[in-house]
Amino acid sequence: MPSRPGAAWPLVAVFTAGYLASYLLPTVVGRLSAHLGLSPAQAGLVGSALLLSSAGAGFALAGRVERFGARTPARAGLILAAVGYGCAALAGSVPLVVLGVMVGGFGSGTATAVAASGIAARRDPHRTSSLGLLTVSATAGVLYLTIPHLGGGHRLPFAAIALVALLVWPATARLDGARTAEETSSPITGRLPHRRSGLVLAGGMLVWSMAQNALWGVSSRIGLDQAGLSEVTVGAVFAAALGAGLLGVTGAGLLGARLGRAVPIGLGTVVIAASIVLSSSARDLGSFATGEIMWNTVYPVVLSYLIGLAASLDIRGRWAVLAGSASSIGVACGPLLGSVLSEEAGYPAMGLILGAATLLVAAPVTAVALHTGGRPLVPGSVRRRGGAPAALLAATTGGLSGAVPKLGSPEQAVTELRVRRRRLVRSAIRTAGPDGGSGQSNAYASTSAR
Repeated sequence: MPSRPGAAWPLVAVFTAGYLASYLLPTVVGRLSAHLGLSPAQAGLVGSALLLSSAGAGFALAGRVERFGARTPARAGLILAAVGYGCAALAGSVPLVVLGVMVGGFGSGTATAVAASGIAARRDPHRTSSLGLLTVSATAGVLYLTIPHLGGGHRLPFAAIALVALLVWPATARLDGARTAEETSSPITGRLPHRRSGLVLAGGMLVWSMAQNALWGVSSRIGLDQAGLSEVTVGAVFAAALGAGLLGVTGAGLLGARLGRAVPIGLGTVVIAASIVLSSSARDLGSFATGEIMWNTVYPVVLSYLIGLAASLDIRGRWAVLAGSASSIGVACGPLLGSVLSEEAGYPAMGLILGAATLLVAAPVTAVALHTGGRPLVPGSVRRRGGAPAALLAATTGGLSGAVPKLGSPEQAVTELRVRRRRLVRSAIRTAGPDGGSGQSNAYASTSAR
């Protein structure tokens, strides 16, 4: 939802602020357990409360960001994140920390929903989501290197998340404000497209994310308790792992859709399952670092393709937000699940269970990628049923960026633009291409060129 089509950085900044809390979850859960006297399961429950609140914000905003505009909800989310996490950092009692965590989580979820909707409206959502994951991984990596050296108990991770939210605030000036009724009018309305595929993807992302974050939520405890490492060493391993994730996301961004989405999602999920088993059974620095680095290298790559796949199902961003919120529920359940499994069965058995769950969801999610967008995409390729290319549909709705396609002079009446866009969509659906005799052919050519 940038102010102009080429400005992706405001979305990336908001994406980073929204995702950072989940990336810092191991140190948050670990410090709550160590410095507030909570058991690992109780600390995991606090982490789950944070992420459930974040998921709730996503479900509440699904399909509504376009109506409100990006700027207002983004600013509201950043304020809630700064206030909530700031209060959690200052509070010394568990109830106040939990309250601050839930307020901050709702703010994080709001920011993430705005970013997801804007990413879905862009011509290359995978590239933008990869850049967002690259940025949040780099930010989390820096924090993992510095936080262990600064002490601060449970306060420092929350203070860091609140500070990032405040630093991102100026970027919201480049997002669009609320749009008028005529601007938000679109011929593409009504029921969600690709409902079956979207539901399968959302359900798969819920289980997939739950398995990933069950490991991530207890990774710090695995390193400290089972592998016998210090907090500084564990922090250095996490920083190295997130640095490897930067390389993985960079490679995914460069690769783009040349292999489609099915191959990276399917093969990557198999590697992730093996990494979970290796990391959870680690008893020394070598095996722990290998498992965490391998996992963190592939995890954001697969996540970027899943985000891009969800975005491709609906250009208004509804599936991107709904699938992302379902993923947040899985993320929220992860720390509690990991804590319970590790306490009841031990870390190695937990890893086997989580690895098996990850492999089970690989098949249906990969099938969705094959069915809706798993084949390599080429310039001008048809990406949606009915023959209407995604770029054409994005042009006819103005996406979520609020930018009306320049089909004439800037002074053209909005009514005339709406009529011409309807004609263009009907022509595309009937013929799987532009109306050769229409004056819109040049508009079609310009929007379908990639």
